[in-house]
Amino acid sequence: MTQHELMYKVEQILDDVHTGVLATIDEQGNPQMRWMTPSLIKGRPNVLFAITSPHFRKVVQLNANARVQWMIQTRAVDEVVNLRGKINVLDNPAIRAEVMEQLGKQLAIFWRVNSEHTDFIVLETIIEEATYFRPMKGVKDTVSFA
Repeated sequence: MTQHELMYKVEQILDDVHTGVLATIDEQGNPQMRWMTPSLIKGRPNVLFAITSPHFRKVVQLNANARVQWMIQTRAVDEVVNLRGKINVLDNPAIRAEVMEQLGKQLAIFWRVNSEHTDFIVLETIIEEATYFRPMKGVKDTVSFA
């Protein structure tokens, strides 16, 4: 499987489910997982974007350790993609506008959880490696992006 083929799979899955699980490492070295709404943006290959509040704990965790893993899966869990990489925490107005244009309509839960604050920042995951699983078929492909 090529990088392009794998990223196309990610795009197809996200177009349907609109969610993924992000794993970070906390201050004590323990993994922390949470559901997020990630997206790909055309013209920005091999990068996954999401937004968060600058007031959430994950931002402190990411500033201390930018290594992350995402898990994105179909509703039937017959296709699962794990993406490993580094997150850049961005507070640039241009990238915020671009990501919000892509994700805005899918963020109802984010705004409900973040109702006291209207500010947000962008999490830019630079994908270094991805593994595509088809558990029922015993298929596993790992692609390096380095």
